[in-house]
Amino acid sequence: MLQEFKKFALKGNVLDLAVAVIIGAAFGKIVTSLVADIIMPLVGLLMGGINFSKLSFTVGNAVVKYGAFIQSILDFLIIAFSIFMVVRIFNRYKKKEEAQAPTVDNKEVLLKEIRDLLKESK
Repeated sequence: MLQEFKKFALKGNVLDLAVAVIIGAAFGKIVTSLVADIIMPLVGLLMGGINFSKLSFTVGNAVVKYGAFIQSILDFLIIAFSIFMVVRIFNRYKKKEEAQAPTVDNKEVLLKEIRDLLKESK
């Protein structure tokens, strides 16, 4: 059972997933800092210095922080857009690489196979 677990844990897919999660978390911190420290202060200036996170009202003893909710929605939208742009750029770069890769014609592949078979038969 230990060998099976070791085989599973060391598979490429599991390691790739672990690396992706770690890089994603680090990228999330970068984007969160971008949103909180750069973009939202500028948005606040454009909107007359409004700080969404401090908007709230009280009902009895409960404090309803709807501003924090609005801030979270804006953070999500900006983060989602940022990730969309990164993926879009990555896909565009990947398509360019695929377009530059030489394509092999099926006829050429068949001719090579025939050539190799003829060499083997001699």
